Amino acid sequence: MSARTDTAPAGNGATPSGGGQPVPPRPPRVPAAGDAGEPPDAVLAGLRRHARQVVAELPGPVRRVLLRAGDSVLEVEWHDAATPGSAYPAPPPVVPPAPAVAPEPVHRLAVRSPIVGTFYRAPEPGAAPFVAVGDVIRPGQVVGIVEAMKLMNEVTADRAGRVVEVLADDGQPVEYDQPLLALDPA
Repeated sequence: MSARTDTAPAGNGATPSGGGQPVPPRPPRVPAAGDAGEPPDAVLAGLRRHARQVVAELPGPVRRVLLRAGDSVLEVEWHDAATPGSAYPAPPPVVPPAPAVAPEPVHRLAVRSPIVGTFYRAPEPGAAPFVAVGDVIRPGQVVGIVEAMKLMNEVTADRAGRVVEVLADDGQPVEYDQPLLALDPA
């Protein structure tokens, strides 16, 4: 009566006869550039083929593969979501960066130009402006002047609010219905 022990050679994914951890499979040797006249492109093609073969045989998602053949090196790194029940955690989701331009608040109101002309924030040069950022204005209050054809046209607020931004520069041309002041409702 003879006892027979079947052991697989190391490198095929089997557990060695002494027990322990499985031995990872070894890919076949890839000839280096210059071996048997192999051009570098053929060596890299062989490395890619072997990388696909190795990755297909490994359990779970692979993060990095590095294969060398002579002077040629193929390095691949990626993240893959873990499959349900996998011992590997899923990578964190990729969050796109926020846009550089912040959207304008929804509840912001505007005082608009009633005419085409030149906008002035003060009643005369050197005088204090009609309104400044932070001022609370009421309906009918004068907030600026638009000069058109040598006539000074008052710009009045049609609603109450707090001035949060002056949108038109002093002495600059403005168009009809162009926002001049941004208001938060009061």
